[in-house]
This record gives sequence, C-alpha cells and structure tokens, in this order.
Amino acid sequence: VQLQASGGGLVQAGGSLRLSCAASGRAFSSGGMGWFRQAPGNEREFVASISWSGANTGYADSVADRFTISRDNAKNTVYLHMNSLKPEDTAVYYCAADLEGLGPFADEYEFWGQGTQVTVSS
Repeated sequence: VQLQASGGGLVQAGGSLRLSCAASGRAFSSGGMGWFRQAPGNEREFVASISWSGANTGYADSVADRFTISRDNAKNTVYLHMNSLKPEDTAVYYCAADLEGLGPFADEYEFWGQGTQVTVSS
C-alpha cells in the first residue's frame, strides 16, 4: 500500500485546511485509516481515524470539535477537514493504514505516507 498525503500549508489562526491522503496498491475490506501528527520535540500523536466503510470514526479530544475525517472510496482518498486551527496544531501530519483496526496507537498502523507540514500562525 502506498499513501500520499497532501494539502498542508501555512494558515492563520482560526483558518481552515483540508488534508488528503490518496491510497494505492492492495485493497482492504477491514481496518481503517488514520491521521497522526508530530510537532518538533514531541512524540507522534493520534488525531483521527476512520473505518474502511466510513461508518466508524475516532478523534483525539484536542480536535474532536474542530476536525472532521471523511473518505471517498471511489477515489481511494481519506480527508482531514481542519477548522478553527490553532498555533498548537502546527505539526507534520501523517496518514496511515491499519489492516485490523482504527485505534489511536501509531504502532498498530502498518503503512505510512510521507508527512505534510501544517503551520498555523498566531
């Protein structure tokens, strides 16, 4: 599986961005995909996840009321819609695929895309 993340950039606090993660390669019918982020000096942290069907989603408490994860299976793409962005959201954002679940633990995800930088200015 190859994952290609895109959509990062520089935005002012309060603004919005939409990240995309295009998947190619083998098809899956279980598990899910997730978004993680890593700021300098910090560990990689869970942001959101979605099942392959799209019926189940999960969010970190810090983003639950501002971010929305969605997917378009026809395009093999998962999106992260980020609203009301804060400077503390600044990080490199990674998408990942988990063959068996959609939990918040990075070491359970088997496939990772390259990161896309999100910078939120105050």
